[in-house]
Amino acid sequence: MGKLFGYFGSVKREMHEVTWPTKKELRKAMMTVIGTVFFFVIFFMVVDYGITSILDLFLKK
Repeated sequence: MGKLFGYFGSVKREMHEVTWPTKKELRKAMMTVIGTVFFFVIFFMVVDYGITSILDLFLKK
């Protein structure tokens, strides 16, 4: 039980030493992630449509 309290005590100390991002940094990182996800969604939609179209050409004889 003492190890458990020691663990949480060290976690609390470590959390005070963390350098948290500013709102501007957080917003920039969030927009980067959203933009990247949006790009890959569009990219994979196009690739999926292309593969589906090619397979339809071969399979619908």
